[in-house]
Amino acid sequence: VQLVESGGGLVQAGGSLRLSCAAPGPTFSSYAMGWFRQAPGKERERVASISWDGAYTHYADSVKGRFTISRDDAKKTVYLQMNSLEPEDTAVYYCNQDRFSGVVVSHPHDSWGQGTQVTVSS
Repeated sequence: VQLVESGGGLVQAGGSLRLSCAAPGPTFSSYAMGWFRQAPGKERERVASISWDGAYTHYADSVKGRFTISRDDAKKTVYLQMNSLEPEDTAVYYCNQDRFSGVVVSHPHDSWGQGTQVTVSS
C-alpha cells in the first residue's frame, strides 16, 4: 500500500495542524485507516483509527478531545485535525491501513510512508 503523509510543521503549544495522508491504492475504501506517531526514543503508537465507512473512530487517551480523524474516500485521503497541541505531541506522524479489518487499525501493513514531522514548542 502506498502512503504519503503531509501537513506537519512547527507550531506553538495550543496551536493546530491538519495532517493529510494520501493512499491511492484500490483498497482504500474497504479498510480501516489510522494515524500513528513515533517520538524520539519511543515506540510507534497508534493515536487514531477510523472505520471503512467513517462510522467508528477510536482515539488514544492522550489525544482524545483534541484530535479528530476523518476520511474522504473520493480523494483516497485520511486526515488528522490536531487542536490544542502540546509539546508531548512532538513526533513523526504516519498513517497506515489495516490489513484485515474495516473497523479499526490493529494490524497495519508492514510498509510505512516517510511520515510527517510535527514539532510543538512550549
